[in-house]
Amino acid sequence: MKLRVLAVGKAPGWIDDGVAHYLRRLPAGSRPQLALVSPRRGETAEQRLLAAVRPGEAAVILDRRGAACTSRGLAALLADWREAGRDVALLIGGVAGFDEPARAQAAHVLSLSALTLPHQLVRVLVAEQLYRAWAIAHGHPYHADGG
Repeated sequence: MKLRVLAVGKAPGWIDDGVAHYLRRLPAGSRPQLALVSPRRGETAEQRLLAAVRPGEAAVILDRRGAACTSRGLAALLADWREAGRDVALLIGGVAGFDEPARAQAAHVLSLSALTLPHQLVRVLVAEQLYRAWAIAHGHPYHADGG
């Protein structure tokens, strides 16, 4: 399974540092690729993100209106995708998020929180949750709370 995290535009250095902090903790073969996209003239962030999904990749939209997902649930999804040999692109929307037609064409729409989160901060949350999912799958003590 190849995993990519697609996000819109550049972020402040502290965001990049937070993402790098968690991704460095993952074994090299388990690290997702972070791909930043910038909308082109006449194109929305949502359109650019969807266009960046590669053929054969499952598009997983992260949206507060998506299905609630626990850390253990994310670990199980990642294990299922890995077992199926499925490549996955996690899409972090821009400030406008995703509209219903975009959500309808995604393989999954997941919610990290019912709160509206700053799209750049979501990068750090996703990196941490990917590390936590790895910890759950490998019995690592990082995720020892049982939730």
